[in-house]
Parts: sequence; structure tokens; C-alpha cells
Amino acid sequence: MEQVYILDTTLRDGAQGENISFTPEDKVKIAKKLDKLGIHYIEGGWPGSNPGADKFFELAKDIEFKNSKLTAFCSTRRPNIKADKDELLIALIKSGAPAITIFGKTWDLHVEDVMENTLEENLAMINDTVSFFKSNNREVLYDGEHFFDGYKNNREYALKTLAAALEGGAGFLVLCDTNGGTLPNEIEDIVLDVKQHLTEKYKDNDELLPVKIGIHAHNDCAMAVANTIAAVNKGAVMVQGTINGYGERCGNADLTSCIPVLCLKMNNWCIPEENLTYLHKVSRFISEIANMIPLNSRPFVGKSAFAHKGGIHVSAVMKIPKAYEHIEPEEVGNYRRILVSDQAGKSNIEYKAKEFGIDLNANGMDSKKIVAEIKRLENMGFQYDVADASFRILMEKMTKKFDPCFDFKSFRIAYEKDGNNACHSFATVKIEVNDIEEITAAEGHGPVNALDNALRKALKKFYKDELEAIHLVDYKVRILDGRDGTAAKVRVLIEFRDEDHIWTTVGFSEDIIEASWQALTDSFQYKLSK
Repeated sequence: MEQVYILDTTLRDGAQGENISFTPEDKVKIAKKLDKLGIHYIEGGWPGSNPGADKFFELAKDIEFKNSKLTAFCSTRRPNIKADKDELLIALIKSGAPAITIFGKTWDLHVEDVMENTLEENLAMINDTVSFFKSNNREVLYDGEHFFDGYKNNREYALKTLAAALEGGAGFLVLCDTNGGTLPNEIEDIVLDVKQHLTEKYKDNDELLPVKIGIHAHNDCAMAVANTIAAVNKGAVMVQGTINGYGERCGNADLTSCIPVLCLKMNNWCIPEENLTYLHKVSRFISEIANMIPLNSRPFVGKSAFAHKGGIHVSAVMKIPKAYEHIEPEEVGNYRRILVSDQAGKSNIEYKAKEFGIDLNANGMDSKKIVAEIKRLENMGFQYDVADASFRILMEKMTKKFDPCFDFKSFRIAYEKDGNNACHSFATVKIEVNDIEEITAAEGHGPVNALDNALRKALKKFYKDELEAIHLVDYKVRILDGRDGTAAKVRVLIEFRDEDHIWTTVGFSEDIIEASWQALTDSFQYKLSK
């Protein structure tokens, strides 16, 4: 199998995802991480289309990429003008990007009915644009937009568009499933036909062979990764996608799945072998920059990707991990998690104790007693299978190993509503660290936010650097039994993260403020103790 090249379009196609927006400075940070990962091409955006894209390429001129080639993106020239007179194309030359991705129309429906163009002029636009960039010493990657739909509607014309790009000097012909509606068996048949057709057509032209096919898949049928792998199976040598699958509508092919599948399942090391363990960190970093909650169930890099809950599963994993895991989590920089709940057995507890470095027998506390206590607490309303951080603190307390980073003394909340004005919350918190008492007050958007702000303010005197890395990801409140109305018992789950880790804590009470405080203080105790 030929070497597969990776083009990451997180900064361009990924940024088109709903609720995702990157500043030029954000893009620079992400580009550096992708370069470190070993990505071959980083598609940075469309210079000339907006000031943000222009600024990114200007900033990128000062970056020395070690593994990656920065790539600018643009459409073909406009109809009925010369390529060297098209300001959009000239802007790409000015960007300084050494590689260019050009997208052109391959579906006759788009050419004639959407663009109101002629089929002949569209072919000329493709060829002229690619030739223009080749004459300016740029590497050109041609994206055949809507290729699979175009092929199914008019095979002959779709193939002509690829020939126009190839004859113009394109190094890669990337077949795009722009609408995301093609199935893997169709992808395989079409990729194979394209490669065979072009190879036969140019069999006597060594300058155009071998034809390098790429794949750009969207996820509208949840097939983007499968379609990408199907294309590689039939000879595609370039994979385009985004980190975490970010992108318009349902997203793009997720490179955090494509890359480990290629490397570990197909033995096609598309990035340096030693870099694969960096994949988990890159996924987390980009989700933080994008301000998107990481998907726990995301394969390979998700929090739950190697999580085990059932006692029988855990017992087997402790003996032979591959009994319930298809790869070692460390290969992609992830880690195994054993969950605890009222379904847990001794194996779960013993594994967690070993993970936390806790000697269960040191203080007369064995796994049976902890299992019994877990079941009692979960019957009340706690939930530890999703709150590892709280469970660690609980185990430390039960085995008398808990060494608090701060001692809670008291808190007080004031909540004020004045006429039609917005509500105001005020909180005062008293804590003690190493016999030093600290009392602080803070405002917030609601009582829990006021408590969070006051606690952070109090702790900052002792743990300033550590606190700056802690960011709230999610806050959930669950009513356990609504029959008691507003006096119902509630469970609160709070999720925090830093650059490398995510942790969750749980609180339970009839009082939502009390439950929130339990989860909040556990979160800070857990992070500061680490």
C-alpha cells in the first residue's frame, strides 16, 4: 500500500461548523499542534475572502513548519476572465502559501443550473486555474466538489473535470463527497474506476502518472470515516478531514479516527509512529480552542473510548486487556478507565485502588466494604461511574489517605431581586490552608457561579498558577424524584478541564446549592492534589 498523506482542514472546513469560530491567533496555535503531530498539509483558509484569513497567513509566515506544508484554499477562476487577472487567485499567491487547494465543479447540475455556466467553460476554468498556480511554482491539490454525485449523474463529464485538472498540473485529484450521501461500496467502485480510467487514458504520458487520488468525505450518513478508509482500500493516497470531525452540517471525516485506523489497523503510518501518542492531546487542545465539549464516546480519543463498567469485563481486562480492547489506549495517548457504580464488583474497586495508588488493606478497608458503601451512596442518589474525581476523593477518605488542599469553614449566599432588574448573587466563602484562614466575597450570575468565583478568589492566594488552568466544561442538575416538587432531591455533576485532562465530580442533596458545593469543592480538591 502506498504512503497516505494527510490534509487537515480544521482551520477552514472545520471552522464552518456551527458554533465554531477561530481567531487568527487561535489558528496559529492549532497549526503548530498539527505540525507537531506530523500532518502533511494544513489548510489554513481562503486568503482574500475575509480579513481573518489574511491575518492568519501573514502570521504564519513567521512559523517554521517542520512537518507540515501550509495550504491556501480557493475556487477556480471566475467565468470568462483570465486566471492571472482574477484578484481572488492573486490573493493566494500573495499569501505565500507553498501549496494551493483549488475546488472546481464536477457535477453538471451545479455547472449548468446553479452557476448558469457552460460545461466547456467550466473545464477551461479548472485547467486555467491549476496551470496558473503551477506557473507560479505552487503545488496544486484539486478538490472535485460533489464528485460522487456528479459521477453518478454524468460519469463522462465528471471524469473530464479530473482530466482538466490533471493536465493543468494538479498533484492530487481529491474526490469530494460534499453532500455526504455516498456509501462505502459506492466509494470503492468509483475510486477504482477513476484510477483505472485515468491510468489507461494517460498510459503513454509519464509526466501525468501515477495518478494520485484523494478523498474528502462528509458525515451526513455517519459514513465519513468508513468512506475514507474505503477509498484508501482502492488506492486513494490522500485523506482530507478535520480533528474531532468538526465541519459544516454533520461534520467531516474525523482524523482522530482516520489516523489510528490507517496506522494501527492498516499498517500505513501516515504520521511518524512516535507521534501517534500525541493524538489525544491534540484532540483535547483543539476542542478547548473551539470551545466545544469533547465527545466522550469519540473513538480512540474520547473519555469513554476505553472505559469499562461491568464487573465481568473489568475482571477480564485486569488479566488480559485485549479481551475487551481492540488496541492499547496508550498507543493514541489515551488511558483505560474503570467505572464504579452500583453494578461494580470487587475487580472494579481493586483496579481503581491500584490506579489511584491506594493500599486497600492499610487501614482495614477492603474492596468488599467499599463496594457496599458505593452501592449505599448510589442508592441515595450519588453517581460515581461518571465522576471519577469524586470517587478518588471518596476512596481516599475511606482509607484515611485524604490530605485536603484546603479546609472548608463556611459559606454564605445573598440573592437579590430589585423590581424588573436582573437578579444579583453574592457569596462569601471562608477556607483554611495550612492554618491560614482566608475569607473572600464575590458576585456571580446566580448563586453557584458566585460560590465558584468566591472559592477561586480565596484559593488564588495559595494556588494562583494551578487555578488559571481550570475551566468549566459542563454543569448538570438532575431531579431524582419529582414527586416531592421543589423539595425533590437533586444530583449535580460538574465537569472541569485543563489543557490535558477532563474530570467530573458529583454532589447530592435536597438543596441544589449544597449539592453544587459538594461537586465544586471536590473538583478543586482533585485538581490541586494532582
